[in-house]
Amino acid sequence: MLTVGIDIGGTKIAGGVVDAGGSILEKLRVDTPADPDALTDAVAAMVRHFGEHHEIAAVGVAAAGFIDRDRAVILHAPNIDWHDTPLRDQLQDRLSMPITLENDANAAGWAEFRFGAGRRTHDMVMLTMGTGVGGAIVTGGKLFRGGNGIAGELGHVRHVRDGLLCGCGQRGCIEMYASGRALQREANEIADAGGIGARLAQVRAEKGEIPGTAVSRLVLEDDPGAIEAITRVASALGEACASFTAVLDPELFVIGGGVAQLGDALLDPMRAAYEETLPGAGERPSASFAIAQLVNDAGLIGVADLAAQTD
Repeated sequence: MLTVGIDIGGTKIAGGVVDAGGSILEKLRVDTPADPDALTDAVAAMVRHFGEHHEIAAVGVAAAGFIDRDRAVILHAPNIDWHDTPLRDQLQDRLSMPITLENDANAAGWAEFRFGAGRRTHDMVMLTMGTGVGGAIVTGGKLFRGGNGIAGELGHVRHVRDGLLCGCGQRGCIEMYASGRALQREANEIADAGGIGARLAQVRAEKGEIPGTAVSRLVLEDDPGAIEAITRVASALGEACASFTAVLDPELFVIGGGVAQLGDALLDPMRAAYEETLPGAGERPSASFAIAQLVNDAGLIGVADLAAQTD
């Protein structure tokens, strides 16, 4: 059976035809329209295009934001003008086929669980280090969505009391200390301090800012300032994972997002901080850590697979 997976982002819509093994047979990408109705039309047009070449059984749609427990209504989205929007019904009216709606982080986590780094586990947590920190929880082989459908917002667990102001309106959320944005902030602070931050300061003088890609490049070149920046960010996430373990007890943490491309330069200090702060360390099993394997295709693959199971 073939299904379509659609991953809606703030700037682009990625879609693909996915088979039962998680392979993408055809893929398209278009810009995200600013108007919500035009966006819905664009998704429907993409699905119709795929239907001209493949026999499609169902459609899965992944989007950032809070989705209700019935997986029908987007309650709120950070980058698109959706408020209590019945997106599932809007698409079903346009396409007359089964539609599955899911949070994008959940969809990506499900893809890693089914076809990627977590495919040999039963209990897994995925954390995505982008502008913020996204989360997905798989427990007992099933996505954990919570009583109202919006569980798994692990980036908004408080890490520092009265800490940095987060976009969610609260202070001290882990995403303010363990995201790509946090990595850039730490790099700037190290550059300001001089000493080991000399090369970071040089990059800022040349470019007017310190891009995340530049920090990553310097990490791979073993620059001490960049290594310090990634160590701070990785340690914060490792400590958070120790707290998540106390509640969820996963076998594996899968780390995705742009920062995850640093591999062991990220995972090594993360593991160290995790072991140092894990409740009962040395007297209980520890979780493993792995880098996500499906990268930018995870959202559309995961939601296509969810659609196949729902059909």
